[in-house]
Amino acid sequence: MKSKLSKILYLVIVITIALGYINSTSALLLGFGFTLLFDNPFKTYSHKVISYLLKLSIIGLGFGMLFKDTLQTTKQGFGLTVFSIVLTVTFGVLLAKALKMDLKLGHLITSGTAICGGSAIAAISPIIKAKSSVISIALGIVFLLNSFALFVFPALGHAFNLTQEQFGLWCAIAIHDTSSVVGAALTYGDQALKIATTVKLSRTLWIIPLSIFTMFYFKTKGEKIKIPYFIILFIIAIIINSYQLLPQNITLSIVTIAKRLLVLTLFVVGSTLYIKDLKALGSKPVLLAVSLWIFISVFSLMYILN
Repeated sequence: MKSKLSKILYLVIVITIALGYINSTSALLLGFGFTLLFDNPFKTYSHKVISYLLKLSIIGLGFGMLFKDTLQTTKQGFGLTVFSIVLTVTFGVLLAKALKMDLKLGHLITSGTAICGGSAIAAISPIIKAKSSVISIALGIVFLLNSFALFVFPALGHAFNLTQEQFGLWCAIAIHDTSSVVGAALTYGDQALKIATTVKLSRTLWIIPLSIFTMFYFKTKGEKIKIPYFIILFIIAIIINSYQLLPQNITLSIVTIAKRLLVLTLFVVGSTLYIKDLKALGSKPVLLAVSLWIFISVFSLMYILN
């Protein structure tokens, strides 16, 4: 009976979010609270749903962007992107060795922090032939820090009086997963959302050189490199909007739907968070992840402010 009730309530919340009655922060809290009270009735499918919803949302946001502005934003964030990735990967490799922890686990956490959270972990794990338990720990740590960032970053952004442009860039660099980047930026403003999405997706392409580095570092051969193809659809959406190939009322509707899908994504993210998962992570992986996160957050913020 409780299982049936939880499914009905879950679907009611999903419909309410889809209709636009719940904001991003409330959606995340609602998802977390739901899991505490009822347990997630669709836990098995949640992570795949998050992936699909996020990709659809990002493609939809492309219909609200202009190619010229997107290119300019990418250029502005390029230097910070390169510096942050190189420094984070270097620091992560050295710290994992210093902590004498499993190097594959350390590399997955480092990759997720340096580039794009779960996507980077999913791309790198087959290259180093990581065990499922190692992948789960890396994903769990990065995922929990991402969720924490959704609450902390907007508050810090206001505390430091960051502009929409500054906050969007900071989110894209310092928050691991794309879902949390766009979620935090969404609460800050439309301009922050556009910049955060653009810079984060350009950052995601660095999965390719990181994969090549990983092959040499772990001396693996013959593994395929995963390319995030949905970014191509995002660029096509920007081109369609830039040349006004669709009526404005249609593109505006697509962007509105995309934003609601993002809010729905945050609810699903919240519904996958379990306090008990924290206990199973271990101190060394958490120390590595938190150290890297603080490093990239402070470094990127100082870079942006100065």
